Amino acid sequence: MSQRRDQWRGALVLLSVLVFPLAAGAAFPLAAGAAPAGKVVIAQGVDPTTLDMMNQSEQPASNVGAQMFDMLVARDQSLALVPELAAELPKLVTPTTWEIKLRRGVKFHNGEDFDAESVKFSLERLANPANKLRGSPSYGPVDRVEIGDPYTVRVHTKKPWPTFVAHMALRQASMYPPKEYAGKDANAISRNPIGTGPYRFVRWSKDEEIVMEANSGYFRGAPGIKTVVFRPIPDDAVRVAALQNGEIDVAVNIPPHLARIIENHPKLFLSTAPSIRTIQLMIYTHQMDAGTHKPTGPYAGPTADKRVRQAINFAVDADEIIKGVMDGKAVRVSTMLTSLHFGFDPALKPIKQDLARTKKLLTEAGFPNGVDIVLNGPQGRYVRDKEVAEVVSGQLTKAGIRTTMRTFEFVTYLNNMVYVHKAGPVWLIGWGHPTMDAEAIYVPLFKSPGHGREEAPRPVPQDQQALGGGGARRSPLPADRSLRRQPAADLEGAQRRADPRLRHGAQGREVGLWRGRRASHMEIAR
Repeated sequence: MSQRRDQWRGALVLLSVLVFPLAAGAAFPLAAGAAPAGKVVIAQGVDPTTLDMMNQSEQPASNVGAQMFDMLVARDQSLALVPELAAELPKLVTPTTWEIKLRRGVKFHNGEDFDAESVKFSLERLANPANKLRGSPSYGPVDRVEIGDPYTVRVHTKKPWPTFVAHMALRQASMYPPKEYAGKDANAISRNPIGTGPYRFVRWSKDEEIVMEANSGYFRGAPGIKTVVFRPIPDDAVRVAALQNGEIDVAVNIPPHLARIIENHPKLFLSTAPSIRTIQLMIYTHQMDAGTHKPTGPYAGPTADKRVRQAINFAVDADEIIKGVMDGKAVRVSTMLTSLHFGFDPALKPIKQDLARTKKLLTEAGFPNGVDIVLNGPQGRYVRDKEVAEVVSGQLTKAGIRTTMRTFEFVTYLNNMVYVHKAGPVWLIGWGHPTMDAEAIYVPLFKSPGHGREEAPRPVPQDQQALGGGGARRSPLPADRSLRRQPAADLEGAQRRADPRLRHGAQGREVGLWRGRRASHMEIAR
C-alpha cells in the first residue's frame, strides 16, 4: 500500500501527522510475478458518512476512497498536478473548453473499460444539481462533456474556470463505471463502490471496519499489500494504544501531547507535514432552509447581531489554545487562507483577545449582563477537537458569553446538524480545499446568497459587496490559473476592507478569527 498521508488537524495551523510501523513501508507496485501479501490496518478517528465519493466532503471518506478510486488528475508528493487517468494534463483549447486525452487499457473493478463514456457519465453526474450530491457545488461551472473519440473528451464550462485542472484532482471527481452505475442513487453506490484504484471493495461493517483487497489488474501494477482495513477509533489514547500494541498499523490524528511517545518508540515512525486546512468557529447569522440551502431570514438568536459576533471573536485567546491544548504544535492565521493558498496575504495579522472590547460590544448589543449561547462540535474528528471546544467555552464564559458545549459523533454531527443547518448558533468545523485557491474558500462561505448565481438578484449588504460584483472579482481572471504569474488577487484585502474583524458566510454563517490548518492529503470541507 502506498504511504497515503493523513495528519494532525486542530484549532489553528497544525503540523500533519501520520504514524506507522517501520516495517509497514509500501511495496507498491510489486515486482513482476510477485503476489500481494499481508494486511495493513489503518485507524481513523471516525467512520465515513458514505463511500460515494461524489456525495461527501470529508477527509475520512476521501482517505478510504483514495484506495478504490482514481481521478483524471492527481497530486504527486510535492503537491504538483500530474496526470492519473488522463494521459496528459488537460489542455485549454478555448476560454471555456478543456480537452482531455485519456489513458488506455484501464479497467474498473467490475471489468468495464475506462473510456470517454466514463468521464462523461462521472462529470455530468457530479455537476448535475438535480442529483443533490454534496460534492456538486464545486462543479457548478461544468456545462457538458463532449466525446471526441473513445479516449478524448472536451469539457465545456459555463464560463472561464481557472481552477479546472485542480478540481479534476479532487476525490469528488473520481471516475465511475457508467454501465454499472446507470440509474443508481448515492446509497446504492455507497453500498457497492467500484473504481479503477489499487484496491477493490469487500465489505463495510458500519462503525467497525471497511475491508478492501488488492486489485491485481491495477494499471500501475498490483499493490504489495493484499488486504487493507480501515477502522474508526474516536478516542486518541485508545488509537495510540492500539498502535503501540500492534492492533493497527497506521494511525492518524495523533495528538501533540502523545507525539513524543510515538517519536521515541523503536518500532514506530512519525511523519509530519504542513497543512492547508483551517479549523474555526462558524456563527449563524441567518436561518437556512435545509432543502434548498437558501436563507429564509435572520437567525433567531443573539448571533444575528454583528456586535455579539465581534464580541465572540475578541473573547477567544488562540495563543492559550496553542500552548495549553496543542502543545505548541499550531500557528495562528488571520483568515481561512494558509501560506500555500493562491490569494494568501501575509500582511494580514490575527486580532488579539480583548475582554474589555467584548464587554463593551455586548453592552452595546443590549446584553450588559452577558449572553447565553450553545457551542456544538464533533468529537474524534480533529486532533483534540473536544478539548479545544472546552477551552473555547471556558474563555467565552469568562468573558460574559455563557457557553454550553455539546459534542457529537462526527457522522451524526454532519448528517443531522451541519448539512441541515442545525449546528448553530456557534459550531466548530474544519474547512480545506485541495485546489489551494482562495476561490474555493471565499465563494462558498463569504459570497452573498444569490449574488452572481442563476437566480433572482437580491440586495447585497454593504459589508459583503467587496466579495460580490463590485469587489475582488471585478477584473476577469485568466481561463487557466496555472498560466497566471502576476501577484495573487487581493481577495483577503477585499474581505478585510468589507469588515475588518468578521466574515459573513454566504450560508448564514460567520467565521471566528482563530484558525487551524491541516493537510497533505486534503479534502474539500470537513
